[in-house]
Amino acid sequence: MLGRGLRIIASYIRTHPGPFAVSVAGSAVYAVVTVGSAYVLGWVTDDVIYPAFQNGVSPASLWAGVLAIAGIMFVRAGSIVVRRYFAGMTSYRMQATLRKRIVERYGKLPLAFHRSRPAGELLAHAEADVQAATDVLNPVPFSIAVLFLVAFAVVSLVITDLFLTAVGFVILPALAILNRIYGAVVEPAATRAQERIGEVSALAHESIDGALVVKTLGRESSEVRRFDERAAQLEQERVKLGRLRAGFDPAFEALPNLGIIVLLAVGTWRLSTGAITIGTLVRFVSLFQMLAFPMRMIGYVMSEIPGAVVGRERLQGVFREPVAVLPPLEGTQLPRGPLNIVARSVSYSYAGNNVLEDVSFDVAPNESIALVGPTGAGKSTLAQLLVRLADPDSGRVEVGGMDVRSIAPGHLQQAVSVVFQRSFLFATSVRDNITLESAATHDEVVRAARRAHADDFISALPNGYDTVVGERGVTLSGGQRQRVALARALLRHPRVLILDDATSSVDPTIEAAILDSLRRNLEATVIVIAYRVSTISLADRILYLDEGRIMAQGAHEELLGYPRYETMVRAYEGARI
Repeated sequence: MLGRGLRIIASYIRTHPGPFAVSVAGSAVYAVVTVGSAYVLGWVTDDVIYPAFQNGVSPASLWAGVLAIAGIMFVRAGSIVVRRYFAGMTSYRMQATLRKRIVERYGKLPLAFHRSRPAGELLAHAEADVQAATDVLNPVPFSIAVLFLVAFAVVSLVITDLFLTAVGFVILPALAILNRIYGAVVEPAATRAQERIGEVSALAHESIDGALVVKTLGRESSEVRRFDERAAQLEQERVKLGRLRAGFDPAFEALPNLGIIVLLAVGTWRLSTGAITIGTLVRFVSLFQMLAFPMRMIGYVMSEIPGAVVGRERLQGVFREPVAVLPPLEGTQLPRGPLNIVARSVSYSYAGNNVLEDVSFDVAPNESIALVGPTGAGKSTLAQLLVRLADPDSGRVEVGGMDVRSIAPGHLQQAVSVVFQRSFLFATSVRDNITLESAATHDEVVRAARRAHADDFISALPNGYDTVVGERGVTLSGGQRQRVALARALLRHPRVLILDDATSSVDPTIEAAILDSLRRNLEATVIVIAYRVSTISLADRILYLDEGRIMAQGAHEELLGYPRYETMVRAYEGARI
């Protein structure tokens, strides 16, 4: 445990060495001045205070003592400010670094990773685990400076009185043993507590995200009970951890103080024999008290190490997750103009299930195709492979005659836009949701919105394009969110546009107008995943996907002769009637 903790701390220091070095320097000054204050106290006792009770003391000696003590206090206070400020800077910068790394890792990990974990758990990694992993760093600069303090203090103790030094240092082995026992006992409790934090965060996020379902089904009380159960489990683990700390912390405090009591007793005896002076005893007890505080500080760092190890280990679990989609080292750029799409013997499995199997097809530049089939046929998965949200287990996907795995990072995303059925909007203005920090002008935004048939309802909003929508665009209807998302895609002038049931919530009349406008005005290859016959029939060609395979392809009228396709179409038309 101690070795793992020290390696973690060392990695933090290597990441932000500058402020850490300044903090250690301030701590070193504190150590030197603190040891020096013991000598000043001893000198003041022997040359100022004790003579004052005997024959009196001169004003010069009195002011010299006052100025010496004040100077020591001033320098000591300044060193504390430097140490704490830069130690805090190191800790907070490390937290920012870890949070940035974890979020960057989330962005690189495949969709399968995100689907297999609740959002609350991912949030807990970026918050509670980062906090636990770095709490140990703040006291480390002072703990390192403690080594200076211990070295100076030990030398001074030996010089002052060897016998008292031997008596005082009997306490050190006891502290080392206590630290070792504490680390072994606390690690399992700290691990369970961090796991419970993730569970509570996941449940809270799920309840908030599913507020509509909770309210419509009247499950408010049930959700409160679920949360209360998890919160109670977290409380129990935290109380256990607190109970362990409450049991060990007094021992860490008591051992050095017991040593001081023993030293006072032995020192008084040595004083009575004339072996030492009063000033020597004061200096010795002061030095040992200074040494006792660093011992407690080291104990505090030791007590934080188990939590840091557990928090960092949970973060490492994310960092160790394999990145399924690796960008090419030297990718090539796509050719200009509309792009063709080719799938060659593409197979893909998820969670042990074959989603796509030996799928092959060609889409010519500027051609529009409809990808149809029953639920679970693999249509959305195929769309994700086309934009390289995942790589196929076997086979290859080509865009513009190039394997998507060889295209330069970012270039594929610039050329291919996808609009999904569940259109995600940020809690910002409609304009910002369309531009997403691009340099598009207002006229360009309006033009894209008009092509998506969104300008009319956007202009009718309280502040038009500057109207702020709620989280996930909750203040807009489903069809409005889909049209804003479509405008966002069209603003980027895509050369391949994939609509994954992206107009399912739009009125059929408006949907037909949108698709007709795209056919006439958009110079791009279009792939539409849809269920509506009115949408399907507008495509140049239809690919019928079932059980992960392309079962049939052709125009709408041609596929009506294929039984499964005809059954699906008739079922949809019957549902409409």
